[in-house]
Amino acid sequence: MSGRIVKYAWIIVAFGAGLLITNLTSPYVALKWWFIGLFCVLLGLFSLILVFVRQRARERYAALVFERRPRVVVIGGGTGQPVLLRGLKNQGAEITAIVTVGDDGGSSGRLRTEFDMPPPGDIRNCLVALADTEPLLEELLQHRFKEGSVLTGHSFGNLFLAAMTSITGDFETAVKETSRVLAVRGRVLPAATQEITLRATYTDGTTVVGESAIPRQGKTIERIEIAPADVLALPDALAAIREADAIVIGPGSLYTSVLPNLLVPGIADAVRESAGKVMYVCNVMTQPGETDGFTASQHVEAIYRHVGPRFFDMIIVNSASVPAEMSDQYGIRGAHAVVADVEKLHALGLTVIARNFLHNASYVRHDPDLIAQQVLALIGREHRR
Repeated sequence: MSGRIVKYAWIIVAFGAGLLITNLTSPYVALKWWFIGLFCVLLGLFSLILVFVRQRARERYAALVFERRPRVVVIGGGTGQPVLLRGLKNQGAEITAIVTVGDDGGSSGRLRTEFDMPPPGDIRNCLVALADTEPLLEELLQHRFKEGSVLTGHSFGNLFLAAMTSITGDFETAVKETSRVLAVRGRVLPAATQEITLRATYTDGTTVVGESAIPRQGKTIERIEIAPADVLALPDALAAIREADAIVIGPGSLYTSVLPNLLVPGIADAVRESAGKVMYVCNVMTQPGETDGFTASQHVEAIYRHVGPRFFDMIIVNSASVPAEMSDQYGIRGAHAVVADVEKLHALGLTVIARNFLHNASYVRHDPDLIAQQVLALIGREHRR
């Protein structure tokens, strides 16, 4: 549109200049044409200046928008979510982690029962991942007490959050205050205002209740549900989703870490309403008791059965082979590399980013920096060094 205005402005200027020149060189032209010519020249020049000013304003606004840190919401739990959070922290993103509150095993389960509070374990891991702390403090928060006392199995970080909940009066405030103490770069939010209980229904019709019990049944899961079904989503979590440039779901245990968040009323709707790009980071390995034999497309289809089709815009999936030695080690425990069945993923309407995302370590996981860089590249906001 501005190009057409510039074109017409130059025509008006040329027309006005022609009238002025004609008036100056010919004594037979009426004086009024001199004024008309002058008016046309001024009008054309004013239009050109206006276009120039507007263009510069747009460029400045675009620069300000680009310089704003990209807003990334990561939804999940377990051990996979903190990996991505560490990578995004290194890239300078504005991060909000929305974390499941369905854990009922180990230290988290005991504190949940004894203090009637949401399980702190997954929250703790995300706080540590985003904290700007000394290594010794991180080690302290992750320290787990050995056998021989009433504290056996508890991590110090879980106890810290339990104590902070007691002091502040509610878990949400406790997480916020802990974030401030640890100088967390971003926000860590529970998905719901209270703890939830998971119930799995298997393909044989049987059911089991409890996050820790679900993978132990050795059966194929048909559906997962949460109780109470009308639990309230945290308002800050819904607002963060709606304002995000990217919403990243996973990696993490499909049925016990990822889906419980999306089943909290309002979460999935907020994701669909958001203008941000919705990405699913598929697990590198299958999880015994949850996703035995699953390909990448089967992970997506399981989520779609719960929240409806075409929920994701794209999927990030590892396509590199897992080293034979590690593959054998995981195979003993019943875990195998997730196959990136790209054609089926395309058939689901997804943009597929399939490449080597493996981290060079003694265990199989995503490389946090590679995943984070890929997420930001997909929204055109990769970190400029």
